[in-house]
Amino acid sequence: MLTTTPTERPLRPRPTAGAAWWRALGAGLLGALALPLAALADDALPPTVQAALRRAAVPASAVSALVVPVSGDRGERLRHRAGQPINPASVMKLVTTYAAIDLLGPDFTWRTRFYTDGVVDKGALRGNLYIQGGGDPKLVLERIQTAFFALQDRGVQVVLGDLVLDHSAFEVPARDPGAFDGEALRPYNASPDALLVNFKSVVLKFQPDSALGVAHVLSEPPMAGLIIDTTVPLSRKGCGDWRGALQARFDDANAIRFEGQYPLACGERVWPVAYQDPASYAARALEGLWRASGGAITGQVRNGLTPPGATLLHEAHSLPLSDIITDVNQWSNNVMAQQVFLTLGRLNPVRQEARTVPREHFTPLRAGRFERSRDVVARWWTTTFGIRHAPPVMDNGSGLSRDERITADALAGLLRHAAAHPKGAQFVQSLSVAGVSGTAARMARSPRSAARGNAWLKTGTLRDVTGVAGYVNAVNGTRYAVVGFINHPNASAARPALEALVEWTAAQPD
Repeated sequence: MLTTTPTERPLRPRPTAGAAWWRALGAGLLGALALPLAALADDALPPTVQAALRRAAVPASAVSALVVPVSGDRGERLRHRAGQPINPASVMKLVTTYAAIDLLGPDFTWRTRFYTDGVVDKGALRGNLYIQGGGDPKLVLERIQTAFFALQDRGVQVVLGDLVLDHSAFEVPARDPGAFDGEALRPYNASPDALLVNFKSVVLKFQPDSALGVAHVLSEPPMAGLIIDTTVPLSRKGCGDWRGALQARFDDANAIRFEGQYPLACGERVWPVAYQDPASYAARALEGLWRASGGAITGQVRNGLTPPGATLLHEAHSLPLSDIITDVNQWSNNVMAQQVFLTLGRLNPVRQEARTVPREHFTPLRAGRFERSRDVVARWWTTTFGIRHAPPVMDNGSGLSRDERITADALAGLLRHAAAHPKGAQFVQSLSVAGVSGTAARMARSPRSAARGNAWLKTGTLRDVTGVAGYVNAVNGTRYAVVGFINHPNASAARPALEALVEWTAAQPD
């Protein structure tokens, strides 16, 4: 994926979600990690966790953890500061995605609509073509081209007017993409948009040609009015910081230049970057894609509103929500999570008593706003959990925030509720599998690991924050909800402590 949190990088292509969760529980090695319940004090952490914390110089007072069966009469396995509100980083995506599964249903789709105020005549659209964004979290190049080809099949080869882009389904305040961590060109910092095109990113591919002494530069999508250097000289230096060696210039919205060299030792590399002028990205990309697909346009590409009474020409459906939340949770995709969160803000809160909200319960004139989303999720939380668990403090729903807070108690309650939900399978299968897929692939690497293939997890990392939450099938046949967080300046060094918590849970004996 193009958009991940600052430290959660994809390690391998995402595999297709399977039915592993529903196979027989158990199967694993007990090893030496298990600790009898009687030996575990109410407020003590397992020795393997404590040892990892000591190595990272992190005190137990910076840790919040809870291990509890998802069902049945077995008591809690572990409780440590579980009632303390903490910053969960990307683990907060579990709240957003589960609320979406519960309120919208796993088959929910977003719709990008194409309208006109004119008529189609002999291959030409005599009027404007309006593209009305519906908040699709994954409106990527291939799906846009499919929609353009469908329009051309309906006779729209030439637009004798303007291409008008309607972003009005979301109202998101303008912000500096580098405000959070100073990394404005990182795709994970892309802002949400009702017409979110290809994550507002340009993908640069470098192909070295030793015979010519250059690396060829390929790029996508085709961007109207953007000039990108097509070659860069090769160097004989080691690969190392190859991006820095390129000395790329992104200071001009109309050009991407390279003033350095590309190391031959790197072979082929791909560099996805957030386009330097995100406000004009959709216009440039959609015009470039329309022309590249064989279409023509005589007018300009501009932002605007779809007029009342416009004629619908085509409607492009997104992938279903169940697929979207898999990208969100397995690869910690921030902007996709925010798209889902803002979509919840479009719901009419008066109709929230319905467990799954039909499309007609969207208010057509109600735009998605973060404050509306926070209100909808707060109402949903109260309806779902009552006063048993303190409600989370939400910001943008992705965890890319210094303000979001939740307790381990509350998150474990959500996990237990989801495990019993009629559509809970889609939620569980959206999570990374320890040692196998997503951001949890880096965990449970040892062949002796009891957690490998037996833990469905969401990880989270920010500066001073690391966390993990999800489900673990233990060798004793019990499925546990596991939540662990560390809020401390040395949190990143203490990630092995959370991995040890997951291993300890997986190795629980009878």
